[in-house]
Amino acid sequence: MIVIVGTVRIDPAMIEVLRPAMEAMVAASRAEPGCVDYAYAHDLIEPGLIRVSEIWTSNEALAEHFATAPMAVWREALTALGPLNRHLTAYEVQSEREI
Repeated sequence: MIVIVGTVRIDPAMIEVLRPAMEAMVAASRAEPGCVDYAYAHDLIEPGLIRVSEIWTSNEALAEHFATAPMAVWREALTALGPLNRHLTAYEVQSEREI
Protein backbone atom coordinates (compact mmCIF):
# COMPACT_ATOMS: atom_id res chain seq x y z
CA MET A 1 0.00 0.00 0.00
CA ILE A 2 1.21 3.51 -0.83
CA VAL A 3 0.25 6.44 1.41
CA ILE A 4 0.84 9.98 0.19
CA VAL A 5 0.63 12.94 2.54
CA GLY A 6 1.61 16.52 2.02
CA THR A 7 0.60 20.07 1.39
CA VAL A 8 -0.01 22.51 -1.41
CA ARG A 9 0.09 26.18 -0.46
CA ILE A 10 -1.65 28.67 -2.74
CA ASP A 11 -2.76 32.27 -2.53
CA PRO A 12 -5.74 32.19 -0.11
CA ALA A 13 -7.69 34.42 -2.49
CA MET A 14 -7.52 31.66 -5.11
CA ILE A 15 -9.10 28.86 -3.02
CA GLU A 16 -12.59 29.38 -4.42
CA VAL A 17 -11.22 29.69 -7.95
CA LEU A 18 -9.43 26.37 -7.55
CA ARG A 19 -12.29 24.58 -5.74
CA PRO A 20 -14.01 23.18 -8.89
CA ALA A 21 -10.72 21.72 -10.12
CA MET A 22 -10.03 20.23 -6.67
CA GLU A 23 -13.50 18.69 -6.48
CA ALA A 24 -13.15 17.23 -9.98
CA MET A 25 -9.72 15.79 -9.16
CA VAL A 26 -10.90 14.19 -5.93
CA ALA A 27 -14.00 12.66 -7.57
CA ALA A 28 -12.04 11.29 -10.54
CA SER A 29 -9.27 9.90 -8.32
CA ARG A 30 -11.68 8.17 -5.95
CA ALA A 31 -13.22 6.37 -8.95
CA GLU A 32 -9.86 5.00 -10.16
CA PRO A 33 -8.93 1.35 -9.68
CA GLY A 34 -6.46 1.06 -6.84
CA CYS A 35 -7.58 4.20 -5.01
CA VAL A 36 -8.42 3.42 -1.39
CA ASP A 37 -8.81 7.06 -0.31
CA TYR A 38 -8.13 10.49 -1.79
CA ALA A 39 -8.74 13.80 -0.04
CA TYR A 40 -7.88 17.49 -0.02
CA ALA A 41 -8.59 19.59 3.07
CA HIS A 42 -8.27 23.35 3.51
CA ASP A 43 -6.37 23.91 6.75
CA LEU A 44 -8.48 25.61 9.42
CA ILE A 45 -5.60 27.68 10.80
CA GLU A 46 -3.46 28.55 7.77
CA PRO A 47 -5.34 30.21 4.89
CA GLY A 48 -4.31 28.85 1.49
CA LEU A 49 -2.83 25.63 2.89
CA ILE A 50 -4.34 22.50 1.31
CA ARG A 51 -3.58 19.23 3.05
CA VAL A 52 -3.38 16.21 0.75
CA SER A 53 -3.87 12.57 1.73
CA GLU A 54 -4.04 9.60 -0.60
CA ILE A 55 -3.96 5.83 -0.21
CA TRP A 56 -3.24 3.55 -3.19
CA THR A 57 -3.11 -0.23 -3.37
CA SER A 58 0.20 -0.26 -5.27
CA ASN A 59 2.88 1.74 -7.03
CA GLU A 60 1.35 0.58 -10.32
CA ALA A 61 -2.04 2.08 -9.40
CA LEU A 62 -0.30 5.32 -8.42
CA ALA A 63 1.63 5.41 -11.71
CA GLU A 64 -1.62 4.94 -13.63
CA HIS A 65 -3.16 7.76 -11.60
CA PHE A 66 -0.33 10.11 -12.56
CA ALA A 67 -1.00 9.34 -16.24
CA THR A 68 -4.75 10.11 -16.23
CA ALA A 69 -6.43 12.96 -18.07
CA PRO A 70 -7.88 14.40 -14.81
CA MET A 71 -4.35 14.60 -13.40
CA ALA A 72 -3.20 16.58 -16.44
CA VAL A 73 -6.14 18.97 -16.04
CA TRP A 74 -5.42 19.34 -12.30
CA ARG A 75 -1.74 20.08 -12.88
CA GLU A 76 -2.64 22.69 -15.48
CA ALA A 77 -5.16 24.37 -13.15
CA LEU A 78 -2.71 24.40 -10.27
CA THR A 79 0.13 25.72 -12.41
CA ALA A 80 -2.08 28.49 -13.82
CA LEU A 81 -2.74 29.75 -10.28
CA GLY A 82 0.90 29.67 -9.30
CA PRO A 83 1.13 27.57 -6.13
CA LEU A 84 3.40 29.09 -3.55
CA ASN A 85 4.67 25.73 -2.33
CA ARG A 86 4.03 22.03 -2.93
CA HIS A 87 5.39 19.17 -0.83
CA LEU A 88 4.13 15.58 -1.12
CA THR A 89 5.75 12.44 0.27
CA ALA A 90 4.93 8.82 -0.61
CA TYR A 91 5.30 6.10 2.00
CA GLU A 92 5.27 2.36 1.34
CA VAL A 93 3.22 0.72 4.09
CA GLN A 94 3.90 -2.91 4.92
CA SER A 95 1.17 -3.32 7.53
CA GLU A 96 -1.62 -1.42 9.19
CA ARG A 97 -3.59 -1.43 12.44
CA GLU A 98 -6.46 0.53 13.90
CA ILE A 99 -5.66 2.90 16.74
